Amino acid sequence: MAIAITDHTTKAFDADLLELTRMIAEMGGLAERQLIEAVDALVKGDRAHGERVVLADSLLDARQRDVELKAIATIATRQPMAIDLREIVGILRIANELERIGDLAKNIGKRVDGLNGELMPRKALRGVAHMTELALHLLRDALDSFAEKDGTKAIDVRNRDEEIDAMYTSLFRELLTYMMEDPGTVAFGIHLLFCAKNIERMGDHATNIAEAVYYMVEGHAFANERPKADATSGMTIAFNTSH
Repeated sequence: MAIAITDHTTKAFDADLLELTRMIAEMGGLAERQLIEAVDALVKGDRAHGERVVLADSLLDARQRDVELKAIATIATRQPMAIDLREIVGILRIANELERIGDLAKNIGKRVDGLNGELMPRKALRGVAHMTELALHLLRDALDSFAEKDGTKAIDVRNRDEEIDAMYTSLFRELLTYMMEDPGTVAFGIHLLFCAKNIERMGDHATNIAEAVYYMVEGHAFANERPKADATSGMTIAFNTSH
């Protein structure tokens, strides 16, 4: 009898875990779409599109709450131990990171309205588009590492976050030059800088997903600090003190 109960409990937990994995995949798809739609609205200067991105964030928020409720119910009823508990904790962390990516996409959607149709330098917009591609690849690979329980792929994602940091630093310098040379570009320059920073932070959240996967697979966190290549802090101070 004890064996039958154990088998039943194991099967029930596996079913719960499968459902949670499906829910994370759905959230991942929504987060990707939010990022793509937000940047598309930005590049086109489409305020109505930006507003739709803002409104759509509530769906991702709802999915995050669903994952949280399902995970808590699973812990309460199945009482998982060791690696099983790590998986649930990791899933909760990943859902939170995806929800934050949705918030950042919403922030970009709000900035589209603030730009009010102003023309922006095509080169700067291409830089934003390139950053977006890097962030999307990072997010997709992080989600793949989760689906495949692949710790090696998670390490690769973590290491590649530096690419987005470096791209952000380059774009920051470019926009700073525009604003210092032509005061008329300050309004859109600041909005675009905030959008670029949001994309850079999305890369951080994708990397956090990879770190959660690594924890789930290996049973411990990374021993070393994450490499960073964002060199804009000093430049931000310099810009602020010169105005």
